[in-house]
Amino acid sequence: MNPYRLGLSRGAVELRQTLRSRKDIYTYFSTPLIFLAVSYWQSQGDDNATTQLSLAGGIACIIFMFGLLTVPQILFGDREDGTLLRLRGVPGAMTAYVTGKTLFVLVNIALSLVVLLVGGWALLGTGLPGTPQRWLTLLWVVVLGIVAVVPIGAAVGSMLPAAREALGIYMLPMMGVMVLSGTFFPLRDLPEWLQNLVSVFPLRWIAQGLRSTLLPDSAQAVEVSGAWHHTTVAGVLVLWAVAGIALAPRLLQRMARRESGSRLSERERRRMAKTAY
Repeated sequence: MNPYRLGLSRGAVELRQTLRSRKDIYTYFSTPLIFLAVSYWQSQGDDNATTQLSLAGGIACIIFMFGLLTVPQILFGDREDGTLLRLRGVPGAMTAYVTGKTLFVLVNIALSLVVLLVGGWALLGTGLPGTPQRWLTLLWVVVLGIVAVVPIGAAVGSMLPAAREALGIYMLPMMGVMVLSGTFFPLRDLPEWLQNLVSVFPLRWIAQGLRSTLLPDSAQAVEVSGAWHHTTVAGVLVLWAVAGIALAPRLLQRMARRESGSRLSERERRRMAKTAY
């Protein structure tokens, strides 16, 4: 069977399972709802520009979180329960696995985007992109943002040690990047060396591209360079996407080759021992 078709089928099954679980629905939809609440709190109900800024930052953070936090968590769970070990010897199974997870992430991000945009418009009075050109910009920024961060998240997840503590330690710098990337306040307020540091990561450029679709053109004056710089946004995200697509499959294959029944049994034994204590 075609591995891509099998992967799409697998992704559809996972989505149906998620929709049948109240816990999963709460987990995935609570994040955009929290960002809506933060947007309202920051605007105090009367500053539309501040609300638009928070909304753009929320969308950027959700893309970043799904790619660089949720994807490694999914890989960690599938490695711990033996899913990747069972797929290792099946021809085309890894391609189907990656395809299914990609569909799962894309649909979740799309639904979160709809919740934020429609919720902001209906509840907070924020505007949607006002022209077809802005809608097109929103589309390519979101798509490029997803393609930039999801493969990198898969690559990072494949390199993390099979220990829950490693995942927790990895989250700390990622949360720092989220706070310091200018998603909820002007990046120019930070020291120049810190501006240069966070500019290496894709979140800064995803957020800037999204602001260009939701904020008026006069808001360009608040940007570090005084312009939206769509070409730079696209270029940085494409570079991250190319790097991730080149690295992720190789690292996932290497991780799968390292898995074995004895390692899985040892992890299970350690987990049971910790539970006992």
